[in-house]
Amino acid sequence: MPARIAVVGASLAGLRTAEQLRAAGHTGPITVLGDEPHLPYNRPPLSKETLAAPGERSTEQLHASVAFRRRALVDDVDFRLGRAVTAADLEQRRLTLSDGTDLGFDGLVAATGLRPRRLPLPGPTAGRYVLRTLEDCVALRGALRPEARVVVVGAGFVGCEVAATALRLGCRVGVIEPAGAPMSRVLGAELARAVQRHHEAAGIRFHTGRCVAGILGRDRVSAVDLDDGTTLGADVVIEAVGSLPNTEWLAGNPGLDLGDGILCDNLLRAAGADRMVAVGDIARFPNPLFDDLPRRVEHWSIPADTAKRAAATLTAQLAGREPDPAPFTPVPSFWSDQLDLRFQSFGSPALADEVRWHEGDPDHLAGGVLATYHRRSAHVGTVAINLPPARQRELREAFTALVPAA
Repeated sequence: MPARIAVVGASLAGLRTAEQLRAAGHTGPITVLGDEPHLPYNRPPLSKETLAAPGERSTEQLHASVAFRRRALVDDVDFRLGRAVTAADLEQRRLTLSDGTDLGFDGLVAATGLRPRRLPLPGPTAGRYVLRTLEDCVALRGALRPEARVVVVGAGFVGCEVAATALRLGCRVGVIEPAGAPMSRVLGAELARAVQRHHEAAGIRFHTGRCVAGILGRDRVSAVDLDDGTTLGADVVIEAVGSLPNTEWLAGNPGLDLGDGILCDNLLRAAGADRMVAVGDIARFPNPLFDDLPRRVEHWSIPADTAKRAAATLTAQLAGREPDPAPFTPVPSFWSDQLDLRFQSFGSPALADEVRWHEGDPDHLAGGVLATYHRRSAHVGTVAINLPPARQRELREAFTALVPAA
């Protein structure tokens, strides 16, 4: 009997893994399980184009604008949507679903991704938002009316994208970031300060080095208290304070390391489990491009890259073959659109201990800048802002060539 594969998670990583399993030659049943009621869709536009799309749009209409096209080779894949996996027995190879049904498997793919972290503060819930799903986007769209007082907590990439979108929609926007200038963990202090100046010139107010001390209001949010005694009026509070890996469904299985996502080896095999791989945001694996320390990578490129490698690994295991031992060395990449700036990054700039400027003026980011990031003199990342697409392709190729595999 052909081996049965269960893919837990119906977002980009789950879809790409199903495709790659078929491409790798797996002919047995594949079931993709997702807690959302939607077929896999593109999440990055939720903080930008989809959030700012004019007119009234239903969730179904918004989904149609961001849904991924499914390739013909997954036409026979069983997508079971709106049913979360609540538990997994890896020894018995059985999943328990939220509707009370069970599903057996021979091979397992963990692709459950992330959920937004919430502020651990009491207060009204009406007027407080996160942004991860289509439903989150629909709810927030209705709140971002002109002149609304919007407070974004967190100045990472999602927080800054949402702040920029809210400003474009006519809102009055403030951003709170305890760690300092926006996106500084990735961009480094100098470029982060330059981005802050650029965004402030457009009208976004930043409160850096400050924490939220309280959320005020009776029936809904009316203000936010900061730890220095400042009170910010607020009609909308958007919590963009990071994410948590969705691994609870795997709890109780001995041998797994779920301390930060799912610990895997370089072939994406889950440590402590047989015939199980992890893909996307929850896979914590070593990348020899940088070192041997396992890390999770929350970048756009990683779902597709990990899907291809994990599918090849699992297909080989189920066929009784040894997986390809060649090192898995994906180049992380992401982009971000904020106001009139388009960021493009390759590698892992957050690992750097030195930033080198190559092009442009940090006081005129819209004109284009280029910086490279180095750790102990080794090139570990590149960040470009407002450079032409052709240059970005060149930079990716240059990064790949310059960073030697360990």
